[in-house]
Amino acid sequence: MQSQDVAPRPAPASGPVVDVEQAEAALVEHYPRLVRLAYLVLPPSLGRNRRVLTAHALTQRALPRGRTSAAVIPAQPTGRDGDPGYAFVRLQVLRSALEAGLPLRRPAWPKRSQLPPLLPQVWGLRLFPRSGGADELALDQRLSALSGPARAAYVLRGLEQLADTDVRKALDAAGVEDPEAALTESAEVTPQNDLLLSPEFDPCSLHARPTDLMRRRQHLKAALAATAAVAVCGALLGLPGDGWGPDGAAAPSYAQNPAAEAALDPGKLAKVAATAWQSSARTDFSVWPARGNLTGDRALLRRALAVWARPGESVQVSATPGTPSGAPPGPPQLLFAGDVDQARVVLLYDGLRIARYAEPKDGTSGAALDFARVDGATGAEAAAVVLDRVDGNVRYLTAPWVRKAAARDLLKASSAPLDLGLSADGVTGPLASPAQQTGDCRSWRALQLTDNSGTRLMSDLGELTPAHLTTGRPTAPHEVSGAQALQTWSPFACSLAAVRSGGVRSVNAWQFAQQPLPDASGSAAWVCTRADTWRGGGPRVLAQFHTPGGLYGAVAAKAENSPACGSRDPHVLAGVLWKSGTGSWYLLAAGSKDTASVSATGGVHGSAEGSLLAVRTEQGTQAALKGTLADGRSITGLR
Repeated sequence: MQSQDVAPRPAPASGPVVDVEQAEAALVEHYPRLVRLAYLVLPPSLGRNRRVLTAHALTQRALPRGRTSAAVIPAQPTGRDGDPGYAFVRLQVLRSALEAGLPLRRPAWPKRSQLPPLLPQVWGLRLFPRSGGADELALDQRLSALSGPARAAYVLRGLEQLADTDVRKALDAAGVEDPEAALTESAEVTPQNDLLLSPEFDPCSLHARPTDLMRRRQHLKAALAATAAVAVCGALLGLPGDGWGPDGAAAPSYAQNPAAEAALDPGKLAKVAATAWQSSARTDFSVWPARGNLTGDRALLRRALAVWARPGESVQVSATPGTPSGAPPGPPQLLFAGDVDQARVVLLYDGLRIARYAEPKDGTSGAALDFARVDGATGAEAAAVVLDRVDGNVRYLTAPWVRKAAARDLLKASSAPLDLGLSADGVTGPLASPAQQTGDCRSWRALQLTDNSGTRLMSDLGELTPAHLTTGRPTAPHEVSGAQALQTWSPFACSLAAVRSGGVRSVNAWQFAQQPLPDASGSAAWVCTRADTWRGGGPRVLAQFHTPGGLYGAVAAKAENSPACGSRDPHVLAGVLWKSGTGSWYLLAAGSKDTASVSATGGVHGSAEGSLLAVRTEQGTQAALKGTLADGRSITGLR
């Protein structure tokens, strides 16, 4: 139970889960700082040019391949504290920079970070930061005399402003054997935090000079000869339909499994006729036609299928929780293949999952493969799939029965929706995605879809399929289409951020009580929002409290894996400490309408007949709630 003005609950002690998009947002926002950190930790013996390129390469490789846990280490003050995405990518950069400084050993294979970076590369130029003064040069020399872990400790203390305890945690998470010794050694260099921010150590602000021109000419002649030899060998060895070429970013295949090979044959993909949905009683993905301008591009489809079966190391793979990411059991159904913004995108469906393959238009480097579980999806749940995300915007492919797509700001219930438009293939215009917004929640733009049966509201939560938003009693939820339903959702839209990237199928908002406030302070609304997932388990339930004049609702209680507020158990009881305008504190509690009585024990004692309770108390008091339903069954308050 929390106070109102209700403060957020502290984060759990275990490491938070970080997904690819959250890590990418942190990396892009703090890229110059992360590259500077890598540059300072890398050994100066690499030389300034290679040190610059390596710092950029290590930072760009810091993204996870899927959802992962971040270490419980403070991110940083001023804009980064509490950001698990930044804490994760910083740890990855630190770990790889330390590995890059390790000496190569003959019996062992070198680590990737110990080798010269493949990307980025600048041909014909040497790049190095702007030169500083005598103080910067002296500090660089002193840092070069330190070991890699000690240099990392110095940078974490000076550049990242971490306390010694947190520096030890970061070094330990990065694999340093003796963090204490690294801290002790780093203390031999006088702290000069301002110098670490000097242009001398900024690998994003660079000078360029040519390499050795005569040697470059000789190397070019040798390279041309070698290229000709490779081309001849390739022509002799290459056979149609085999080898790594047709499979793009897929890993090499060594097994010859007829069933698996059949699933990778573009010619065996299921393609539904454009009008099949019109005569079908089903409203799911199985009746979606194959759309897009590249449905006949066999090479693209072959690459998509091959990457699905065996993604290569360079492929970024993500999956919603509870979604298997293995190869398709047989030839899947093609939903879309076409150009979207600056990418080629393929959407496939195997009856259980949607798989999205995307590659740049200029090659297969940087290909991505995303999975979402959609078993049992029908109606609104099968109405849209994410095609592309660019610059904070998202485009959807809509079901063939959708006639209109619009954007609606949930925080502004009375505002008119903004038409997004639909292409002939059912692709929407770009919509600003709330799943990628950071900072204060000042808007929450949802996708509004209209077909012959009515209007439905969906919200992007960072996954392939948007979550279906509903309102009303859990046993009979209805669409968010009327003014009253939109008004119910308005104060609680920002709470959707709490269930991003959780495999959410639908979210229902139910106003279960209206409570008169003490001291003639008006009336407050109690709303329960329940997010159900595709995997069945793991729903999140939030009881929220909204006072008159407040823009947002406050989370009073929450629960994981609870049947409360759901179709199987449409009951809820929650409480909050609230401060009135006169400065008095009260324990307020409310249950659903079939609650016959409510009582409080612990730091507050009180009871009331009916579903509402208000007891005067003191700030910081803790209490336990218990309710009795009309049928005699007892329920406890959400915590």
